[in-house]
Amino acid sequence: MILKTMEKEKIESLLRAYFPGLSDLNLRREIQDAASIIEVKKDEILIHHGTYVKLIPLVTDGCIKVTRQFDDGRELFLYHLYPGDSCAISVSCCMSAEPSPFFAIAEEDSTIVGIPISFMEKWQSKYPVWNRFMISIYEDRFKELVLAIDDIAFKKLDERLVEYLRKKTEAQNSMTLQITHQQIAEELNTARESVSRLLKTLESKGDIKLGRNSIEVYRKQG
Repeated sequence: MILKTMEKEKIESLLRAYFPGLSDLNLRREIQDAASIIEVKKDEILIHHGTYVKLIPLVTDGCIKVTRQFDDGRELFLYHLYPGDSCAISVSCCMSAEPSPFFAIAEEDSTIVGIPISFMEKWQSKYPVWNRFMISIYEDRFKELVLAIDDIAFKKLDERLVEYLRKKTEAQNSMTLQITHQQIAEELNTARESVSRLLKTLESKGDIKLGRNSIEVYRKQG
């Protein structure tokens, strides 16, 4: 009982800090009662391709990478979820009762507030603020995907790489990224050799320093 009370108090604190839009006091109390805090280790798969989504994740710490899985085994990076984010595709899978067409993987140790999907429809009819929150999730992810399409269609790879490094350092609040050239290539949907060549060019300009599975960014890109 004491542990549950402590968890409910922590959920309340996390909602206030990262999801201020969920401002209805009665809704927050119901979330406290229904949700649980889930710790996810780096590289742990939060949602598997082909499985049914059982929780709506509210990210409060760390970083979750969402990728699309194709039948031939290829993966397509879609977006990252950082503290204050939730996953539009998870919500869509919950509403359609369809198996997940994507993976959600922790890029670093992360914490989420997991809300069972059984409460989603109930809160939609009960709390306007919950509906607005659901709509905002779709809007945010849609804008992000449109920007990603624009990058692929209109920007050169070197510009996309510079923008990628800038966003990554800002999101992680660190100028040193623990990441491989292959991981960057997958997220930019391009060849590893192209990424390696451009990173060496940036290093020769003094913008970055390459290490073993790491990149130190000397100044903000762009």
